Parts: sequence; C-alpha cells; structure tokens
Amino acid sequence: MIQLPETTEDIVVRLLRLANTKLPEDIGWALEAAAGWETDSIAYSQLGAIMDNAKKAEFLGRPMCQDTGIPVFYVSGRFDSSVRGDIERAVRRATAEIPLRPNLVDPLTRENTGDNTGLGAPFIHYRPTDDDFLQIDVLPKGAGSENMTRLAMLNPADGIEGIQRFVADAVLDAGGRPCPPTVVGVGIGGTSDRCVELAKEALLRPLDDRSRDKSIRDLEEGLFVKLNGSGLGPMGLGGSTTVLGVRVKKEGCHTASLPVAVNIGCWATRRASVRIYRDRPPEFTQGVFR
Repeated sequence: MIQLPETTEDIVVRLLRLANTKLPEDIGWALEAAAGWETDSIAYSQLGAIMDNAKKAEFLGRPMCQDTGIPVFYVSGRFDSSVRGDIERAVRRATAEIPLRPNLVDPLTRENTGDNTGLGAPFIHYRPTDDDFLQIDVLPKGAGSENMTRLAMLNPADGIEGIQRFVADAVLDAGGRPCPPTVVGVGIGGTSDRCVELAKEALLRPLDDRSRDKSIRDLEEGLFVKLNGSGLGPMGLGGSTTVLGVRVKKEGCHTASLPVAVNIGCWATRRASVRIYRDRPPEFTQGVFR
C-alpha cells in the first residue's frame, strides 16, 4: 500500500494530541524540582498526584485534564489562506478522536457548537515571514486559568514596583482556581488589547529558555521568588511552590501609558509546536526550535 503524505490537517490533529496528552519536558523538570524542595506534606502530596496524573495521561494517550480548553493557534512562516480551513477541520477531528471536550459556546445563549469550532473559532494569530516552512504553535487554554486574566493601565510613574505589585496581586487573588503551581505570563507595553495578547504569548516560552534581556530576566526572577514566598502553594493549599515560572514579554508603548496584563497557565501549561516543510517530515516540539 502506498503511504500518502500527511496533510496539514493530519499534522494539526497530531499537534493537538501532543499538546493535550504529553507534559512539556521543562514543566516536568520544574515539577520534579519543586517536589525536591517542598517541605509541606500536603503540598508534596499534591505535586505527587499531579506528576502521577501526567504520566498516566501520556501512557494512555488521554488528555491530562478534563478541561481540554479552547486551542489558541499562532501561525507563522509561509502560508496561504487555506491554512485556516486545515486547522478548523483538524480541531473538529481532534475533538472527536482524542477526544477533546466540546467547550465552545455562544457567549449569550450558551449554546454549545459541539466541536470547538464556529463563532470565530478556532482562534488563530497570523505572523507571516519569509521562512521556508510553516510553523504552527498551539496553546490550549482552559477556563480555570483563562478566567484569571487581568489587565491594568498603570501610570508610568508606578514603574517596576507597580508592575510587580499588580502581578503579585493578580496571582494571589486567583488563589487555587487556576490549579497552581502555575506559569505566569506577563505582558508589558503595547496597547491595551496587544498587552493582553503579549501575556498569553509569553506562556509559549519554555521555563528553561532564559531571556537575553536583563530587565526581563530580573523581573521574571524577582517575581518567581516573591510569589513562591507567598505560601499559597499547590492547589492553593499552602506550601513553597505557587509558581513554576514567570514569563514576561514586552513591546513599546505610548510615553503616557504603562499597560500590564497577566495570563496564567495551570500546572500543565499545555503547548506544542510544529514546523511543516515541503521536502521533509514535519518537526514537533514542546519547547523551542533550536
């Protein structure tokens, strides 16, 4: 039998399966490290349950969480308008085949579309470049973490201290609802709408990928220490591990403005990426392409 090449639709189904059933390695390492330093018995048991759940999900090929979220896609490289149809069909298939929970509803009538498409979904951000490949990143976002999103239009005079205070307040106010230990995405700059996008995009950067920008690196490390010293702990039950990491992304903003947004990823912070080439098999990763 002749093996036909995979279509983009087939590849995106695989991408969604990877994101929902396999924990990114950097998240796994962070959980292992947290279990090593955690001294609170309840917190330690929660971390153990989380890691056991992740291992079973990968072994069984089943989603790590019953809330498989709404997939957010980032499409870059070279592509044409057909990519939207490929992704939409893939989401329908993945919902039935993996399976993914049908989460998408009309915001007013609450009627469920049944397959995670329709009403503007799937949500896709397009970033065309001159690269010789098509790259698709996916970030499934569940409601427990997504509902904790916050935006503040700070006064520029608030400075770094104001940013730190806002982020800490947002994470601690969220408590156990986003299923900590979390990964905290922080957007700084842009306009109000762009700032919220930046916070979500920051979650795509793995925990073992240190920023080359010293101002970002210092802010990430300072918030990591501050938040883990809060005592909130895994699932909000107390302990030394409130966050697995903080990821910051910034862009320029108006001289009279300081937008700051927080978008939280749960303990899994599910993500996956693929590069699709014309002349060789696709490459998948849950980290960054080196």
